[in-house]
Amino acid sequence: MPQRLDTSSISFTALYTGQVWVRNGLSSADFQTPAGALLYHAMTPFEAAGKQLLGGNIRTFLLQRHYLIDARLQSLIQRYPDLQILEIACGLSPRGHRFRQQHSGITYVEADLPDMARRKRRLLARLGALGDRHRVETVNILLEQGEDSVPALLARFDPDKPVAVVTEGLINYFSLTSISPFWQRLAASLAGFPDGRYLTDNYPLYANRRFQRTLKTLGGLLGVLSRSQVSFHFDSDEESRAHFRALGFQGLDIHDPADYYQRLPIPRTRRTPMVRVLEARTGPA
Repeated sequence: MPQRLDTSSISFTALYTGQVWVRNGLSSADFQTPAGALLYHAMTPFEAAGKQLLGGNIRTFLLQRHYLIDARLQSLIQRYPDLQILEIACGLSPRGHRFRQQHSGITYVEADLPDMARRKRRLLARLGALGDRHRVETVNILLEQGEDSVPALLARFDPDKPVAVVTEGLINYFSLTSISPFWQRLAASLAGFPDGRYLTDNYPLYANRRFQRTLKTLGGLLGVLSRSQVSFHFDSDEESRAHFRALGFQGLDIHDPADYYQRLPIPRTRRTPMVRVLEARTGPA
């Protein structure tokens, strides 16, 4: 089956995620949308039931992954005060606005498909946040070449400064076969910088065998909402690391939210968290 180059349907679930960030103090009311607020209200009974029955729900792992990605970026900024950050499929993520307020030395580029990119650009313009060090670009991760491809976008970055690329809430909308060429192109592009990092969330069924059916049910629900097929990748940590090394990354660290409970103000699950944050690198460990 040929690759689907239109990923715009995924933007629908970005509205719900954006509202979760607003309601939990990670984002200002400026990032709120009527559709997101409606979805949040409609999902509340189901989220409450999930919290009661499973000790965690969709909102739990949305917050866990966001806090954890933030923490890893903060650590990189401490090491590289001039870090360049590219957030792909940025949607209504408040991260760029927050990080630029906190760290004046970084460059933050947000990127998405044309409609969402235009929406994000208008929002940040109203907040007076756009400038040389904070901008919004158009990108499609499935394009191999051309102005809107990831290699072309990264070619416009300063090659003498390190780069961190973030995709949050994106990769599980693609099969491993579909997403791997993007990872391979990304690794090749990041290898041209002094240090290249890639941060993304993943949902390892092997870490939650007791709740595999629950995860697959949640994946089916998200697939219906986004009109996309939700996939779960890898059968072990070792397989994850081997796959990223085969695509050109030098290594892969896998971060479990439970290991950060004492350090970050993230919500906890009663059992093993359903989400992990993957950190692939092309530069030094």
